[in-house]
Amino acid sequence: MEQHALPYFREALLFLALAGILIPLLQRMRVSQVLGFLAVGALVGPYGIGLWAGRIPWLSCFTFTRAEGVAALAELGMLFLMFTIGLELSPARLWTLRYWVFGAGIAQVCFSTAIIGSLAYQFGNPLESALILGFVLSLSSTAVVMQLMAERHSVGSPLGQAGFSILMLQDLAVVPLFILIGVLAKGEREKLMPVVALALVKSLGAVLLIYFWGRRLIRPLFLFFARHHQPDLFMALILLSTLGIAGLTSAAGLSMALGAFLAGLVLAETEFRYEVEVMIEPFKGLLMGLFFMTVGMQIDAREVAREPLWIPLSVAGLFAIKAAVLSVIFRIGGFDWGHAVEGSLLLGQGGEFAFIIVGLTISVGLLDSTIGQFMMLVVGISLFATPLAAQAGRMFRLWWERRHPGQAPPLTEPAAEPADGRVVIAGFGRVGQLLAQILAEQGIRFVGIEINAGLVAQLHSRGMPVFFGNAARTEILSKVDAEHAAAIVVTMDQAGTAQHIVGAVRREYPHVPLFARARDERHAVELKQAGATLAVPETLESGLQLCAFILQTVGIPEETVERVVETERERRISILQGGAEHKDSTRQPDETVRLSR
Repeated sequence: MEQHALPYFREALLFLALAGILIPLLQRMRVSQVLGFLAVGALVGPYGIGLWAGRIPWLSCFTFTRAEGVAALAELGMLFLMFTIGLELSPARLWTLRYWVFGAGIAQVCFSTAIIGSLAYQFGNPLESALILGFVLSLSSTAVVMQLMAERHSVGSPLGQAGFSILMLQDLAVVPLFILIGVLAKGEREKLMPVVALALVKSLGAVLLIYFWGRRLIRPLFLFFARHHQPDLFMALILLSTLGIAGLTSAAGLSMALGAFLAGLVLAETEFRYEVEVMIEPFKGLLMGLFFMTVGMQIDAREVAREPLWIPLSVAGLFAIKAAVLSVIFRIGGFDWGHAVEGSLLLGQGGEFAFIIVGLTISVGLLDSTIGQFMMLVVGISLFATPLAAQAGRMFRLWWERRHPGQAPPLTEPAAEPADGRVVIAGFGRVGQLLAQILAEQGIRFVGIEINAGLVAQLHSRGMPVFFGNAARTEILSKVDAEHAAAIVVTMDQAGTAQHIVGAVRREYPHVPLFARARDERHAVELKQAGATLAVPETLESGLQLCAFILQTVGIPEETVERVVETERERRISILQGGAEHKDSTRQPDETVRLSR
């Protein structure tokens, strides 16, 4: 009875133990996490040492004998990957990528399907089976490719955006593929084109409807929960939004991954995007690792031994065909051959949807089970080989750049806005808003972080780049690329909060100029000791302004007043900067600026 209280409890413990050991080890060895999780999945899966678990009982404690035990969590990992991809984009960015999505993406799927399908037909497969095999093998793995690009920080590069555009079209192409299988299974060949076209129109309408209502509902909900400053409720709303919209797309006959992407896309337009990214980052990493492990578990080394020639040739052939098609597409898109080959090898594998689609095709009788199992093995090994193929593509690109110096990749689509030269304002109250106004008037870019959700919503609705989050968390600052900022300015009026932020920022970004607002001179000294480049007490400026008005009132000339105020300002700031000895407030006669009427 106790064994069934929490299904797959042993598998969950084993995965957490492996992840706790594997992730730090891979980071230390600088090995791709994708490759590491795939390898571990193949090793401890039912086709690895799990084969001996029946004869050696203690091995069952260290193996996954039931891959289905982690399949559901692995699917969650893929959903959160698509959700974070949506967060990194925006509808405006997607519109600029429309030529790559619908031009390059459709061309890649069509040409790859034609070539692979023709080869499958030549090997004796029926026309229907060959068409489905060509279609499904033309798709690449969004999960693997995006994880590799994230590790290389290349998602925002021109090649990364072009590759993602093609992947997005491939995810959309899964919809007509499911429809195609249903039509072929019923033998309705004469109705093929009308049925598929109608389904595509319905799918597009469902996507637009979900996106429209998502924009209307999600932002007010997040605003309401953010005002309560309860992280558990905020996290619950993130899960509800992601899984809820994914469920709506599934009910509409679309993939859940597309729904998760739409949820991220909706939140990308709001002021909560960075806080959301920070909160789901740990869960996304674990669930993605689980996804890659389950893919590795489906690789049966015994089948590779039975087909030592055809399986490696099929994997190499899949990469060769897709890489050839994609290289030409990238080259036509304006990339040099070095970047074109690098991008094509990165997208040359089969996709995770193949495991679902091939299984469905076998169940409806359109594909022989032996061929289906062979193809799933080819796709699984191609996923395993992707990090190696991506490294080979990178080496080819470096070689090409050495042979053809001066050829940079074209900016075919606008890349992400550079952070260099941007001022990060931590705290967007009256001082932060005043600073932002002056920066904007001088044409200097800035980004603000504020914990007051109501204030953020008000400013964000006016188009100001202000986002919800706690600036004391360096994870939030990293999302706005504070490492490359021209300066970081802390404007909070809470003394403890400001000092905590200054200390955290200085430890994380020791090279970035850091300025802080202090309540008084004593607080300014504390902030300076915590690591601020300069801390300006608000009482200093207000006191100097008051002195200036009084001096002018009693008849002191304006030029003399300005000189007196400036001298006092410089003296006190030099003390705060540590550039001068603290002097007694009583000056010697020769140090005093003479006041004359």
